[in-house]
Amino acid sequence: MVPVLTGLENFIESPPAYATGKRLGLLCNPASVGRDYIHAREMINMRFPGQLKALYSPQHGFFSEKQDNMIESENMVDPLLGIQVFSLYGKTRIPTKEMFEPIDILLIDLQDAGTRVYTFIYTMAYCLEAAKRFGTKVVVLDRPNPIGGAAVEGNCLLPEYASFVGRYPIPMRHGLTIGELALLFNNHFRIDCDLEVVPMKGWKRTMFFNDTGLPWIPPSPNLPTPNSAVVYPGQVILEGTNISEGRGTTQPFEIFGAPFINTNKIISALGSNRLPGIILRPIAFEPTSNKWQGDRCEGFQIHIIDQVEYKPYFSTLKILHAIYLYHSNQFRWKSPPYEYEFDKYPVDLITGNPSIRAAIEKTDQIDEIEITWQTELEEYLHISRKHYLYA
Repeated sequence: MVPVLTGLENFIESPPAYATGKRLGLLCNPASVGRDYIHAREMINMRFPGQLKALYSPQHGFFSEKQDNMIESENMVDPLLGIQVFSLYGKTRIPTKEMFEPIDILLIDLQDAGTRVYTFIYTMAYCLEAAKRFGTKVVVLDRPNPIGGAAVEGNCLLPEYASFVGRYPIPMRHGLTIGELALLFNNHFRIDCDLEVVPMKGWKRTMFFNDTGLPWIPPSPNLPTPNSAVVYPGQVILEGTNISEGRGTTQPFEIFGAPFINTNKIISALGSNRLPGIILRPIAFEPTSNKWQGDRCEGFQIHIIDQVEYKPYFSTLKILHAIYLYHSNQFRWKSPPYEYEFDKYPVDLITGNPSIRAAIEKTDQIDEIEITWQTELEEYLHISRKHYLYA
């Protein structure tokens, strides 16, 4: 296997002329590393001595130490380089003029999860908008979409359900790299800032993260493995319910359940475990934090047997449909707030369309619901393909 070369590594190996003598900022977190596990801020500081003037952190903090949603981080000073770290998930999620004053160019090196609700891409979008206002150049150092660029899945977000877990009408599994997303946001959605994307070398759209030869550093505390990223586009929906999505265990999103679940009934409703690409293995677990802390939960572990066949969004909706069918008296949709939205159901913000919740409540067939979003997926693909950097 020839390892993929990330945008960061391309930037270091072939420094662009526009970076010469400029004051640099870097939006990053612990997953911003080279193949030898050296952090991006160290690599950039060695290649451009004295030019790195400020750092910026997304949700979960500069060291990715904050576990849950709506847990804010403060500004700090980086103990390694002694420069300011501005939190973009603290008192503000929108960069201020003061934050951009120390820099001429903002470098963005973040590992995305390939899922619409992952907030890093909206931190990036806010940075693009701020850069337009303040006349700052943005350079996105591209990284792989860990769940591939060949498949898209799910309904597109309705604009009236825009939030920090979905600002644009894209599907749950969007099929783009973070660099391609930057181009989509900037060009199609008309941010129009001064943007460059430093592409990867060797990445193909059919690749999952395990195919890249790159080290997996959890981009957030509850995506500990590449497999957790693969299941995330579906399992994140459980955040809008009283079903544990596995937070407070060693396998978040890969395991799920609640004290009231009857696993035999769920398997029966799913047709003897027939969901494409996965096996659901019945388990019991006890979360040490978050939902059902200290209680024994009955549920499942998702074992992926075919990444290409597996449809995470469809599969979790089928599972939720079965849970609602047998446990409607104990199942609950989570109440607001969720990611600074205080009025709408969290699950509606996550799915981007309240008709998904309504269909589950009416026990509609998920196969029929999936058909309804095919047209919008085709329209999205027509638009998104214009921003592909990789064939």
